[in-house]
Amino acid sequence: MRLDDLVRLRRARDTMDRDYAQPLDVPALAAVALMSPGHFARSFRAAYGETPYSYLMTRRIERAKALLRRGDLSVTEVCFAVGCTSLGSFSSRFTELVGETPSAYRARPHEAGAAIPPCVAKILTRPVRNAQPPPPPGGEPVRIGEAESPSVS
Repeated sequence: MRLDDLVRLRRARDTMDRDYAQPLDVPALAAVALMSPGHFARSFRAAYGETPYSYLMTRRIERAKALLRRGDLSVTEVCFAVGCTSLGSFSSRFTELVGETPSAYRARPHEAGAAIPPCVAKILTRPVRNAQPPPPPGGEPVRIGEAESPSVS
């Protein structure tokens, strides 16, 4: 990929990071990147490993987690505050990325993370698609989809 294309893609990605709560779609982001919508979508996926929509929703879910941890807004208010227009789609994507519903996440205590600096908390709480579940307490990590290798004696 050409360096000037990467610069323009970064400009669009920065727009998503900054203006995540605004109504953004591929044609608008492609205009920021000075590309056609099709070329932008293909190039973005090639450069960042995910679609522009997926990247934008991850940013929105990150922000939603922060707002839900505060506890002063309802799930519906958070949904609209981060730029989502459908509570059902927001809840589905949140559950997919975080592993629990927005209501369950909001209801859970979050005081343990209060002393963590925001820059570190952002890294630690970033939603990760298809993440491995945490290991059981005191046990070995559970590996999903791996077959046990036969022992050679």
